Amino acid sequence: MRKMTALLIIFVFLAGCATADKTINIEEKVVVEGCGSSSDDSGENMTSLCKDRAIVKPGIEVLRENGFVVLKGKRVGLITNATGIDSELKSTIDILWEAPEVNLVALYGPEHGVRGEFDAGAYVSDYRDEQTGLLVYSLYGKTRVPTDEMLQGIDVFVYDIQDIGCRSYTYISSMGNVMSAAAEKGIEVVVLDRPNPLTGNKIEGNVAEEGFFSFVSAFPIPYVYGLTPGEVALMINDQGWLTTDKKCKLTVVPMDGWKRNMTFEDTGLPWVPTSPHIPHAYSAAYYVATGVLGELGVVSEGVGYTLPFQVMAAEWIDNPFELATRMNAIGLEGIKFRPIVFQPFYRKHQGKTLKGIQLHFTDFEKTEMMYIQFRFLEILHEMYPDVDVLNVNPNRHRMFDQVSGTDAVRKKFGERYKFEDIQPILEKDIESFRELSKKYYLY
Repeated sequence: MRKMTALLIIFVFLAGCATADKTINIEEKVVVEGCGSSSDDSGENMTSLCKDRAIVKPGIEVLRENGFVVLKGKRVGLITNATGIDSELKSTIDILWEAPEVNLVALYGPEHGVRGEFDAGAYVSDYRDEQTGLLVYSLYGKTRVPTDEMLQGIDVFVYDIQDIGCRSYTYISSMGNVMSAAAEKGIEVVVLDRPNPLTGNKIEGNVAEEGFFSFVSAFPIPYVYGLTPGEVALMINDQGWLTTDKKCKLTVVPMDGWKRNMTFEDTGLPWVPTSPHIPHAYSAAYYVATGVLGELGVVSEGVGYTLPFQVMAAEWIDNPFELATRMNAIGLEGIKFRPIVFQPFYRKHQGKTLKGIQLHFTDFEKTEMMYIQFRFLEILHEMYPDVDVLNVNPNRHRMFDQVSGTDAVRKKFGERYKFEDIQPILEKDIESFRELSKKYYLY
């Protein structure tokens, strides 16, 4: 094991309230001790520890090691959930609550609540946190944008949520809403950065288009965007994507030790489910591979069974063996398919016998994850040409299009059910976004 000294930079990004071209300033630098990584003889990454710490330090640990300097003397509102933890699994809520230097006065819960108590899409009212007694304002209930009442008595917002690097995951939407509200009131925002489990290099899918912005596609970014939460915040602020013409005073506390080519397993950090159906770090790749298709409600993506987002199956599929054979014959790198028969325990397909395929990523970095569901639909249409999957539930079109960021994918693919017809749509923005996003790289 090697010891490495890492230069840790706390980036304080300031933007004026009226001007859109204010420069980004770096105001403070601190040097701390970092941790290195090691490999076995086969080259396989091992979870190596330095003084009982993970390889990567998340933003909350960096903030704590530097004495909470950006929060001193300020009334703090914390936006977080169960994923806001340090490497020892201690909640960011409890870390800030117990810190003498920090005056934590309110909590703000996104989808699923601040402790992860609520299911996907569940309406969440304001409530009190049992551990601290603090009022929890819901950002996934009667409002998704902080109201004036929620902003009273707050000098700085702290955002600490583990994301999965996919546009349709709603946490970055909540982050953007908080930034917009804060900008209007002159309240600071501090983002504690965390790893992107899909790495910082993977970019897939088209940029969301005007007319299709929603809580599941809040910004003009690709479906897989290759940025950390802190980098997304910088981009949102600098590109003028807030719902106000003002910018917020944004501080990003970066991780120590993270590199763009790291998977989550490489970081050595513990994974807490980011939502009920993303139980593992590797679940993020499966979410990308089947989640868009799942919005149609025709083919099960495994939600309701023990393999959420890892299967594609339906009652009317009668030959999962041929389906798996055909999918494997495509020769997609980094993934294999096997036939599967199962009965979901809850949700729409509860108790029904579904047949289809289970996905097995051997290396998600080598494949285009988002494409898999459309490759599947192409094969499925060849086997069952009488089932028009895209149009079985036309009432789901709007949600499908919002998640896709456009209606062009659905309309073009529906003409022939050929992946080659939509590939140019899905790929048209990747390189231009990659170049644009580099401006906001912190690692």
